[in-house]
Amino acid sequence: MKDKVFPHPFIANSTITDWKGMLRALKVESIQDLYSDIPTKFVLKRELNLTGSFSELETYKHVSRILSRNISYNDMSVFLGAGAWLHYIPAAVSEIVSRSEFLTSYTQYQPEASQGMLMALFEYQSLVTELLEIDVVNASMYDWATALGEAGRMSKRLTGRSEVVIPRFTSPDRSAVLQTYIDPIGMRMVEVAQSREDGQIVLENLKEKVTSDTAAVYLENPSYLGFLENQVDAVAEISHDAGAVFIVGVDPTSLGIIRPPGDYGADIVVGEGQPFGNPVNFGGPLLGILACKSDIKMIRAMPGRIIGMTTTLDEMQRAFVMSLQTREQHIRRGEANSNICTNNALSALASAVYLSLLGKSGIRELSEHILAKTKYAIKKFNSIDGVDVPLFKAPHFKEFTVRFKGRQANDVLRELLEHKICGGKLLAPEFPELGESVLVCVTELHSKQQIDNYVDTLDQLLR
Repeated sequence: MKDKVFPHPFIANSTITDWKGMLRALKVESIQDLYSDIPTKFVLKRELNLTGSFSELETYKHVSRILSRNISYNDMSVFLGAGAWLHYIPAAVSEIVSRSEFLTSYTQYQPEASQGMLMALFEYQSLVTELLEIDVVNASMYDWATALGEAGRMSKRLTGRSEVVIPRFTSPDRSAVLQTYIDPIGMRMVEVAQSREDGQIVLENLKEKVTSDTAAVYLENPSYLGFLENQVDAVAEISHDAGAVFIVGVDPTSLGIIRPPGDYGADIVVGEGQPFGNPVNFGGPLLGILACKSDIKMIRAMPGRIIGMTTTLDEMQRAFVMSLQTREQHIRRGEANSNICTNNALSALASAVYLSLLGKSGIRELSEHILAKTKYAIKKFNSIDGVDVPLFKAPHFKEFTVRFKGRQANDVLRELLEHKICGGKLLAPEFPELGESVLVCVTELHSKQQIDNYVDTLDQLLR
């Protein structure tokens, strides 16, 4: 594809001279060089097929015809998770986050003008710290993956070391973002083995991989493949004995029934807040959770915003402010902890409302409900000849693996779609050692009838 320049009267630096000058400054020959890390299969190798301009009415009709081809989860059964999950959102959540004083409050710098939003974010932090049983939560990151990337960079600031140890069955999307974040500061990832029998981290291998150059050890619990890690205390001990930071990634909907990461020694906790009141909407917006212990060195190494509570000068009224702004780029420029320039405040507000509505008992009921659905689904899948379910002999939460015998998993998923069933996430490209397998997700939104229909349809397709 040839580079083209279209000078624009209202856009500076759009002339050919300026364009070439910028390329020279960047030491590249072509605009396409700036996209060299994008896989070629995603690069359009032809000119755009533009048929000319449309009127507003014509454009509306044209786009509507395209959109009419979409099928939402209201029109089919969706068993896809892998990082963004379908959950019920109480009506009060949408009502509150749609209020103009919140919806239009883009960013909260001025405490005199943003007390409502600052208070809401303070409540979000307080609720999440209680859930994680850890001391400090920021407000907030973009998603789980970027929170993990920032946690990796934090470990470098805290230890001066250059390796992050991650389990084999870590989410590939999250590990890719982690690599992107830590590579520019000279860090690298080291993979530790997990048992093919039950998915547990192989402790002897972990001891070998953790060295004096290990900045952090990362653990996902529940794992990306849905199984629970039962050696969390041992992993924490190995990490701390080596002077490394112990980072734990969590799906917070599990914390109504499993131990919170702060209880087993996590120094930094990352996770995905999307299940708490945020819809699945073309992959976003998501909500990155990032938390740490109340060590001042660790807190100052954390990026993003922390909202603090204080009083007015006359000590008559409670007040909320942004704390530790010296970490941020609007003050420190290139010396800031991160180049994050905004946050998912509205998504954090949605999570705060959601958690407030459910409360402690509601979160426990949610976790129990999802666990019961997971156990039921695994039991039903095991009634089918031609599948292995699950691949790991361990307790599972929300997600589990299904391997097909003698069939291509991609073909099975395609046939399920013809029956209006989105059967899950294809795993073969990510973990070829698992064979023709998929990752299936069930939540409180999946009815017994939907699970039974999936199993019955799959049984017929595999005959």
